[in-house]
Amino acid sequence: MNYSVIVVVVVITALAFDFTNGFHDTANAMATSIATRALPPKIAVLISGVLNVVGAFLSVEVAKTISNGLVDEARITPVVIFAGLVGAILWNLITWLLSLPSSSSHALFGGLIGATWAAAGTGAINFGALFSKVILPAIASPLVAGIIALIATYLAYRITARVDQSTTSGGFRVGQIVSASLVSLAHGTSDAQKTMGVITLTLITAGALPSSAGPPLWVILACGLAIGLGTYFGGWRIIQTLGKRVSDIQSPQGFAAEVSSAAVILTSSHMGFALSTTHVATGSIFGAGAGRRLASVQWGVAGQMAIAWIVTLPAAAVVGAVAAWAVSDGGTLGTVVVAVVGVGVAAGIYVASRRRPVNADNVNDVPSVPEPVAARAA
Repeated sequence: MNYSVIVVVVVITALAFDFTNGFHDTANAMATSIATRALPPKIAVLISGVLNVVGAFLSVEVAKTISNGLVDEARITPVVIFAGLVGAILWNLITWLLSLPSSSSHALFGGLIGATWAAAGTGAINFGALFSKVILPAIASPLVAGIIALIATYLAYRITARVDQSTTSGGFRVGQIVSASLVSLAHGTSDAQKTMGVITLTLITAGALPSSAGPPLWVILACGLAIGLGTYFGGWRIIQTLGKRVSDIQSPQGFAAEVSSAAVILTSSHMGFALSTTHVATGSIFGAGAGRRLASVQWGVAGQMAIAWIVTLPAAAVVGAVAAWAVSDGGTLGTVVVAVVGVGVAAGIYVASRRRPVNADNVNDVPSVPEPVAARAA
């Protein structure tokens, strides 16, 4: 089937977003396993990358939500989707530079909604689906995952209270390999679908697929490989934040957090909810921290993350809207200008990141969070 140049450009841009999604969200699966040294950093991202590819083939329900639910595909064009992707990619890179685990999913939704709003007005946005499938899960998911992880952590310590600590730590580290792998599988199932949905939406707006179509096999494969490759590159800055700045994570907590995240993500994916794996994983890690000692959790870091979460969707929407205005009024030249500016900003962010490089060799170098005297006395 012949595709126009702009459709090809949008598909490539979508896969670029998928790649940033992979390295931005590697921490969701592997931060605690790396922090507790259950897995060596490079082995962890390799396992996670492979399982992200596998997970991409498990479901397409979330992809259908995006391609057929959030916006009116009859009122937008592939150029508008391109503009939305630019907004999502730039926000992903900015939050990666700042070491903040914000939601790649909400960056994507924000960019797409902002571009659609600018190009076709509010009537082209399904606000009902946006609330029920995106906003409501965004509020509920970290709370649910955190509560589950808190309870699981409490039970893990109570059940193993009389067992030798070295024995329990070794057992939980083995368990972490399994649980982290499940989260990686769940991430591929959930997040790869979002890019599948965007590419499918592009093909629908270009007339290459009927309005009710699901993602073709080549789209599933391409999205799985892109997110897997991004995951393998490792978002070390965010891994460092979730693994070392939230709490002094021990093996039982890491296991509880990962099992809780996997359960919530896999369940929601098969129900078609476009859940943020970042929100789920972060909620689980805070819950696991609170399940051992409430005072050991760095709630100031939680505040920074919450601000990033709140800002993500509207910030990406603004960038997407500006990009949509530029490409709509400037035609082909506008599209080229937006692409060049986007690449330039991305290159600038990468250069800035080299001032404080974080990689597999120093990802665990941040000192563990000190345990307060009051907590030790308890």
